[in-house]
Amino acid sequence: MTRRETGASVNVNRPFSWRDLLRLPQGAAISIETVALLVGTAFFVVGFLVSIFVFWGRQLEIVGPGSIGTYASIGGAIVAVLSALLGRLGVRPGRRVIHSDGLALRDDRLRWYDVAAIALAYAATALLGWEGIAALLARSFTDAPVFAFPGAILVAVAFALTAYICFLSVVSLTPMSLSLVLAVFLVVGAFASMLTATDAHWWQDNLSALGMASNDSSWIFNGTLIVAGVIVTTIARYATAGLSIEAPKEARGRRLVRIGMILIGIFLTCVGIFPVDAFFIVHNTVATGMTVAFAGLVIALPWILPAISKVFVALGYAYVAVIALLAVFFATGYYNLTAVELIAAVLIFSWIIVFLRAAEDVSSVPAGAQITP
Repeated sequence: MTRRETGASVNVNRPFSWRDLLRLPQGAAISIETVALLVGTAFFVVGFLVSIFVFWGRQLEIVGPGSIGTYASIGGAIVAVLSALLGRLGVRPGRRVIHSDGLALRDDRLRWYDVAAIALAYAATALLGWEGIAALLARSFTDAPVFAFPGAILVAVAFALTAYICFLSVVSLTPMSLSLVLAVFLVVGAFASMLTATDAHWWQDNLSALGMASNDSSWIFNGTLIVAGVIVTTIARYATAGLSIEAPKEARGRRLVRIGMILIGIFLTCVGIFPVDAFFIVHNTVATGMTVAFAGLVIALPWILPAISKVFVALGYAYVAVIALLAVFFATGYYNLTAVELIAAVLIFSWIIVFLRAAEDVSSVPAGAQITP
């Protein structure tokens, strides 16, 4: 008795072995979950072997230079980049060996800078995430030493988990999941820059003070904005790829929406490229330009994309009204600039994430179909 799975005949009377996987026929595809587990296992083995060699004969601290936390965070960042690149190679057109489950990004392939930005986002999240976990454990186990063997196991588990999550996520990328990557990356990067800021009272100036050269956190803050801007431009292309372009007006509307979101991404990148202490006028100009581009896109959305949900349009108008109110509060001295920038950033990026869902709703409606409220 046999069963067929991914084009290969497998005897159900014996367990599935690694040899069966290696002997898949030409053109067969294995599931995403299977490959992700194999990638995680491979990084576990490599991580353990390297770690036991490095740690042997030593007692490690949880945090600090040469500690297990530093080793896991830096190694986790490298593993995140490698597993993300492996994931994108596995779903390349013409070389597909992984069953995609219909979750691959639409339209055209990711460009090299898109893949680089996504890989960097995963790497930064892994780096800061494992460093934060190590700091939490150090506070929980005060002055506790870590021996070589358990330390190597812990690092190997961290590498395996990082590889599994990053590979599984990057293979199954959709505009929605890409927006979640952006959200997690922004939150982790922002909190990391706040916690490592040299000036504990940076908030008394503005949010951009985190990117000043006088702060140790400047490279984290500015790098987060640069990578996030590239991801927003990627989201702009793929969020609008499924919109109907049957008529010239629809094609023009899709192009205008895409241009508006790309402008937001470019301005966000420029905010990180030009720190406020070194490029005051340029920095403020691009930061203001991002807000203006967002407001213009929200206000024009009902005309350039008539099929969009009216509830979503109302939500966008409410966001713009709140940002305008915050500007008034700042002008009158009621709020400082940090509060205005922080709330405005949360509103803009939450709108982008919700827009992805609204755009998918529009894409799922056949061209010419009538929607009854």
